[in-house]
Amino acid sequence: MSATATAPAAGAGRRTIAVMVLIPTVVALALWAFAWPAARTAPRDLPIGVAGPATVATAVERGLARHEGAFEVHRYEDGAAARAAIENRDVYGAVVVTPGGTELLTASAASPVVAGLLREAVTAQAPEGTTIQVTDVVAAPSGDPRGAVLAASLLPLALAGAAAGAVTTLLGLRGTRAVAALTGAAALAGLVGAALADTWLGALGGNWWAEAGLLALTVLAIGSTLAGLAALIGKPGLGLGAFLIILLGNPFSAIASAPELLPTAVGTLGQLLPPGAAGSALRSVSSFDGAAAGGPILVLALWTVAGLTAILLGTRMRRVEPATPLVPAPAPAPVG
Repeated sequence: MSATATAPAAGAGRRTIAVMVLIPTVVALALWAFAWPAARTAPRDLPIGVAGPATVATAVERGLARHEGAFEVHRYEDGAAARAAIENRDVYGAVVVTPGGTELLTASAASPVVAGLLREAVTAQAPEGTTIQVTDVVAAPSGDPRGAVLAASLLPLALAGAAAGAVTTLLGLRGTRAVAALTGAAALAGLVGAALADTWLGALGGNWWAEAGLLALTVLAIGSTLAGLAALIGKPGLGLGAFLIILLGNPFSAIASAPELLPTAVGTLGQLLPPGAAGSALRSVSSFDGAAAGGPILVLALWTVAGLTAILLGTRMRRVEPATPLVPAPAPAPVG
């Protein structure tokens, strides 16, 4: 068999081996990214408030300290200050001790999982026969009391952004055309997302236009990231972007629980990626009148600016690439 015949066969063999190795690797990474944080869910420095007379509040704080490393306790003068802290998203809940008894303030809108965890922790350390009054200061929207719809909405948003970036790249749109296509697609996706999640499902309860704008910014941040990476390093940039956004960003977002319930490094990284920032900002805009939304929105804005800049820069780099000089073919040797 000639060398020219064996070359395609060798190439096909290498591609076969590459597929055999790549798929199990992707499966392993996906299981690690999605299953490992879920298996390690536990409170880690979860912000919680304590209010009441100093001696009693100190006793409550000591009881919470038995859960080593679980809670970060903040002291407040009274129940009103503790409520304000919850509404500002400084803490997830608070234990308020008064002469009339002990009251637990929660915010299921911040995280139904955390609200349940606080009920269990505070009830478990209460003296036998003591009744703990539980008040949901900021309740989750009536259309989504368990936060399931909000959690399920994040992956479609990430996929929409990834699809926008991939389609823009594969259609060959560059420069300002790519920016316009991504911006328009994100704006329409934000309107559709708000219409479905807020108007139809009732899973969001804040200002409709603010929610639509945030959803649009999320799609734009993700789409521009993928398209920007592709503009700089070619189509492999789409794979890198999908790895960051889908494989890491989505499971690390903690939208179904809270960043403080994931391993510390994972929770921190998740809030620096678009899906995690979008989830936190959406909770703030939907239920807390925008409290504590500034940081997550800034993260989304930075990803957006970086992605759009990369698109324009990549287009400019292609325009200034020097043309390959044409080398004349050597003249054929004389015969004879």
